[in-house]
Amino acid sequence: MKPFVQVRSLQKQYTPPDGVFAVGKSGGVNFEIYEGEIFSLLGPNGAGKTTCISMMSTLLSPTGGDIVIGGYSVIQSPVQAKQQIGVVPQELALYPTLSARQNLEFFGRMYGLGGKELRKRADEVLELIDLLDRADDKIEEYSGGMKRRVNIGIGLMHRPKMVFLDEPTVAIDPHSRRRILDTVKQLNEEGMTVLYTTHHMEEAQELSHRIAIIDYGEIIAMGSLGELIQRVGEKDTLIFKVGEVPPEVLERINALELVDHVISKPESGELHVVSPRGRKILPELIRLLTENGTGLYSVEVQEPNLEAVFLSLTGRGLRE
Repeated sequence: MKPFVQVRSLQKQYTPPDGVFAVGKSGGVNFEIYEGEIFSLLGPNGAGKTTCISMMSTLLSPTGGDIVIGGYSVIQSPVQAKQQIGVVPQELALYPTLSARQNLEFFGRMYGLGGKELRKRADEVLELIDLLDRADDKIEEYSGGMKRRVNIGIGLMHRPKMVFLDEPTVAIDPHSRRRILDTVKQLNEEGMTVLYTTHHMEEAQELSHRIAIIDYGEIIAMGSLGELIQRVGEKDTLIFKVGEVPPEVLERINALELVDHVISKPESGELHVVSPRGRKILPELIRLLTENGTGLYSVEVQEPNLEAVFLSLTGRGLRE
């Protein structure tokens, strides 16, 4: 496959030479995105995903390295590189007192569209984001999910070859999230190359042809879902819905021979235990939790997934 995007030794340091590296401190970030694929940058908040997209879309200048998009360097030919992409930022970029149609047409004019072509393209995008019936309602009357869909539509007005989607499902309801994921799939099926950033591992698992896991500004693993899961082998994640787990109980669980990692999530009332023999060790874990008075409400045995990969690589949960 032919790479449409090549990221080479990319670095971003604020206030060099002594400032903080947001991306690529250890020699720079490298990856390629192939034509026609959905490529996800997966990592916790603050991992460097938005900084990477900001450099790729020419909003930030790299401290080191380069990015080539459709054959154009963002450093040497930023205008031509930017013409290849549509950018959907994490923050909403909409005029609330204008309608969805007016927002799309306004940004379409900025892309150089006009006349019948502009009106036709606005209708096409409104149909794609499933808002044709609400096209003339003001944005301020829209739900959060509807605003997100208009935000995506703006990035598609000029028919880019590739779209960058930066955390497009943040702070929306499950129904709107489902619509956005389905829209991303549809765009890709129609030939669009997609860069998708998220901290939701289930979104990356569902959408992606390939995934790069990023943490503290560094790519720590990259490949297809199957390739990444192979890194942790056939390890199960046991998910316990529990009450408060005393520190001494956590220590005893962590000390068990068949336990690789333990992560407590008190905010969601969960305890995650990764083990190569999850079903074998399950009775012992239940005994340790119940005999110490910890409330145990349910147990789920989860097959290896991206969160297990992240936990194996970093010793931390993906959403910490």
